[in-house]
Amino acid sequence: MSEFNRRKFLKKTSAAAGIAAAPMLWPASAQAQWNNQPEKGAKLRVLRWKRFVQGDEDQYMANVKKFTALTGIEVRVDNEGWEDVRPKAAVAANAGAGPDIILSTNDDANLYPDKLVDVTDLANYLGKKYGGWYPVCEQYLKRNNKWIGLPLGAAGNAIVYRESQVKAAGFNTFPRDTDGFLKLMKALKEKGTPGGFALGHATGDQAWAHWLVWSHGGKIVNEKNEVVINSPETVKALEYGKELYGTFVPGTLSWLDPNNNKAFLDNQISVTANGISIYYAAKTSQDPKLQEMAKDIQHANFPIGPAGVPTEFNLFFNQMIYKHTKYPKAAKEFLRFMMEEEQFGPWMQASNGYTCQPLKAYESNPIWTVDPKNTPYRDAMKVMRPLGYAGEMGYASAAAIADFIILDMVAEAGSGSRTPQEAAERAQKRAERYYKV
Repeated sequence: MSEFNRRKFLKKTSAAAGIAAAPMLWPASAQAQWNNQPEKGAKLRVLRWKRFVQGDEDQYMANVKKFTALTGIEVRVDNEGWEDVRPKAAVAANAGAGPDIILSTNDDANLYPDKLVDVTDLANYLGKKYGGWYPVCEQYLKRNNKWIGLPLGAAGNAIVYRESQVKAAGFNTFPRDTDGFLKLMKALKEKGTPGGFALGHATGDQAWAHWLVWSHGGKIVNEKNEVVINSPETVKALEYGKELYGTFVPGTLSWLDPNNNKAFLDNQISVTANGISIYYAAKTSQDPKLQEMAKDIQHANFPIGPAGVPTEFNLFFNQMIYKHTKYPKAAKEFLRFMMEEEQFGPWMQASNGYTCQPLKAYESNPIWTVDPKNTPYRDAMKVMRPLGYAGEMGYASAAAIADFIILDMVAEAGSGSRTPQEAAERAQKRAERYYKV
């Protein structure tokens, strides 16, 4: 099974200092035409999630400043945590007031598609110019041949581990299958260096729970959008998850997105599932102990389970323009500007590849190979499954992920508050409330 990759160029760290920042050249035949005249006197307000790597926010704001300097359009950017962006995005949609543009997560756009500006022209332009969008982008944001939002990328999720501790537990390489993974986790606990995975309502770090269910053949719905989460495959996944949970450090039931980062960097755990932010924090720290830890950190793609294929779920980022905006053309121009290579490339570089590209042409950036530890994140969007797998995306899939149905089911079975069968039955009933026949 090949390793999957992801990452770009860390402009402000020594690891990437040797890479030239020359712009990429696209074939003339790939050039697309864009004609758009922003409204006079336009002002924009953008709401986006807070950074998990400082370079992301720094370069994003530098690009915003550059946009204003070139266009004269003033842009205000507000930052909120992932858990706070979703409800504020919904309020803005329902109230018809608030930010003009919101950078949100997963399937949020499908909660209120009629409140969003059609960005088909912009998506077609960028897709033609930069080699096309990965298929998962259309699954999330294309409805009735119209784009209801613009993909920004995905925060890839991979296994983050301490190489020395894995070797001390008797494993020379990280296991590539779920059986070997469970054996490793048990060995790590016996050595006093346990792992830990988030089981609280973590917007990004819940990805591992979806992998767990999918890796055993379970799924929330089938191809007909019929709820089938209560299945023998799901129960098997939950039985496996219960064994896995038994190896975790205490406290994971309340972990949100920042908690496993902190636990890993505090040397409380040796293995977790996360984006590249843990490695970024250690590598860029002024603390000699964390710098030394960075040398020991490695990344691996999720193990393959009985399903026999990769079953990764990564946090999808979208960009939505609301119909209540007074300046839809200016909003489109802002998104176009931010997605062009001259801005998007340096942003990925500065954020150390924390966000994997949605456009195929950007996967050739050297950030993904300058440091081999970046490589497992490069293909996050290429291999990921959409959250509504194996059915259609829409209101139901968006509501189900927002309600943390899969994550709660895994937490209940793992902790023993319900048997695997009981947890699957409860998840079935919860999902059926959204997937109504």
